[in-house]
This record gives sequence, C-alpha cells and structure tokens, in this order.
Amino acid sequence: MADIQWVKSTYSSGNGGQCVEWAPQLATVGNVPVRDSKDTSRAPLSFPTAAWSAFVSELKHAER
Repeated sequence: MADIQWVKSTYSSGNGGQCVEWAPQLATVGNVPVRDSKDTSRAPLSFPTAAWSAFVSELKHAER
C-alpha cells in the first residue's frame, strides 16, 4: 500500500494527538482502510464501506 494516497481526518488535531487517515480511493472495493497517522508502519484496519459510512454519519450527527 505504499502508493496509496492517505487522507487525514479533518477532525484530527494538529498537535500529534488523535489522528486517523483513510484511503478514499480504496473505498470503492467494498472496504475502507483506516490507519493511525502517528504509526503508519502498522497495518491499517479495514471496515466495510457501509459500516464506515454509518460511523462517519453518526459522528457528524453527534456534533450538532
């Protein structure tokens, strides 16, 4: 996955705190890879696209 473009969450803090990244171009194959941006040597977790979408939607809803 060295050539994969990872995108940092806009909710991640800029001070090295809670940071997650995901690879949106891989979401079309049915799974969304997610990793800790502070430790990119670890294997990413993989979530089904529908589950990841529901998770993100719930987080956005909780902010209101």
